[in-house]
Amino acid sequence: MEFKNKFDYADAFSRNIGWVTKEEQEILRKKRVAIAGMGGVGGIHLLTLARLGIGSFQIADFDEFEIHNFNRQVGATMPSLGRPKAEVLAEMAKDINPELDIKIFPEGVKPENLSEFLKDADLYIDGLDFFAFSAREKTFAACEKKGVPAVTAGPLGMSAAMLTFLPGKMTFEEYFCWGDLPEEEKALRFLLGLAPAGLHFNYLVDPSSVNFKERKGPSTGMACQICAGMAATQALKILLKRGPVLAAPYSLQFDAYRNKLSRCWRPWGNNHPLQRLALMIARKRLEKIKSTPR
Repeated sequence: MEFKNKFDYADAFSRNIGWVTKEEQEILRKKRVAIAGMGGVGGIHLLTLARLGIGSFQIADFDEFEIHNFNRQVGATMPSLGRPKAEVLAEMAKDINPELDIKIFPEGVKPENLSEFLKDADLYIDGLDFFAFSAREKTFAACEKKGVPAVTAGPLGMSAAMLTFLPGKMTFEEYFCWGDLPEEEKALRFLLGLAPAGLHFNYLVDPSSVNFKERKGPSTGMACQICAGMAATQALKILLKRGPVLAAPYSLQFDAYRNKLSRCWRPWGNNHPLQRLALMIARKRLEKIKSTPR
């Protein structure tokens, strides 16, 4: 079989047609998505959306690939060790679509570059590290200010939990209620806010692997893949203005290990009575884990 070396957009994404129309595919071609973080979820977000036919991206990451990234990060390979994550993922995305317009922010997202990072963005997708509290807080606040829809999908166990924030609706801060709380409390609120149903909790076989103080926790590649599928589908619906979009205070969690899907509604976010109870229990569990000899 002979292959042409010349790239053809219509041919490359022709198998999308049927689930999207040809006209919708052209709309996606003209859309711009901003993604902060090119690690576990951010990298696979980029490649999944590139395969959907999105034409332009702004991507941000200051980190380089290390060997402990291999279990979950799509860009982590032996040849990419020590290389900037954003640079590697941009190359991988352009191998899918050489016509892509990708702007790299090699210093990650910062207050001074957020305006440029979100410039002309039709959507923001969160790929920041779980513990990047300040960067996440500021990025979602900037999205709110600019009227940019924002999606965060967290890989939890062998599941994905997703929240969407739309202009004019509940904000990130209104939902998570972070304020000026300590980072450990922010971590708990982010974790329980993302997945109020906690479908992943009952099969954590080694609780000592969770260490908020050292900013470490277990992860799986399967969860990152599920995140990308859920977030890209939400992106399609938002960008094409097609189908119902459940925004905060609604959250979704799909757990492949437990064969379960949960849709939760938490008005007032973490200030909801059920969330306050869950947070109280989580604090006690965390203290028990911290007091267990390692």
